[in-house]
Amino acid sequence: MKLEIRDITKSFGEKEILKGISFSAESGKALGLLGRNGAGKTTTIRILMDVFHANSGEILLDGKKFEPRKVQIGYLPEERGLYPKRVILEQMVYLARLRGVSKAEAVENSRKWLNRLDVIQYEKSLLETLSKGNQQKVQLASTLVCNPKIVILDEPFSGLDPVNSQILQEVVKELIADGRIVIFSSHQMSYVEEFCEDVVMINQGEVVLNGNLVQIKKEFGRNQLVISDVKRTQADMEKLLAEKLSEYVEVTGRTKEDVIVKLSAGVSRNQFLQRLASMEDIEVEHYETYKPSLNDIFVAKVGEES
Repeated sequence: MKLEIRDITKSFGEKEILKGISFSAESGKALGLLGRNGAGKTTTIRILMDVFHANSGEILLDGKKFEPRKVQIGYLPEERGLYPKRVILEQMVYLARLRGVSKAEAVENSRKWLNRLDVIQYEKSLLETLSKGNQQKVQLASTLVCNPKIVILDEPFSGLDPVNSQILQEVVKELIADGRIVIFSSHQMSYVEEFCEDVVMINQGEVVLNGNLVQIKKEFGRNQLVISDVKRTQADMEKLLAEKLSEYVEVTGRTKEDVIVKLSAGVSRNQFLQRLASMEDIEVEHYETYKPSLNDIFVAKVGEES
């Protein structure tokens, strides 16, 4: 399956929230939907879920008009929505029935996912009696109880300890391997990097980055290097580069131990390296291509605004 969002706009009154966003998600892959708070991610998700209607644009599934009510969608919202004073199994079955699942299948699916997420022992308990982490796992089980073809996970790891996080990671990988369309929204970039082959980044209602994560990283790191000197601190290295090598590179930042530099226009890596080697007062300890993290890219693309 391929889900395509094409030129979607959305306004509330005079406030324009989405300004013609376009991206796609495919079966067997996870798409990272990223952006700062208020960027338009939740509005996009609600349009996909048919909670809001777009002002213009279209959504296609395998080239045809997307009709959310005819496709099972599992949505794990950031703000959890289960009933704290209701028995877990009963409300999971109720939610599955609302989505058109037969009672027998709803019970079977509920127990399947409660068991997979290691909370089957609580099926007859009230939700409020569980720990926050176990409530989160029950919420995920409720998301998957209808056997959705499209799974939207909004901050799924919030509040989970390392053991429960590991269980959830395994489930997400299983969903991807099973050919579901998985849309993954989180501010925890390490998880996005773990699961997502593609990412789309929204800022102030516009797509500012879209594509394969590996290729994005390569492009973002193009013409940038990390370098350190055996004897110099980062501050001293930055000063030396600015004073003696400013025609070759511009200092753009730091990693934990190294200085990040960007090659000047027309300067090759070999030219810069040869110039370094010719300087008697520099003893290079580390020199390689800058490999940005997704967090680095996120900050660079959407971190400028206050």
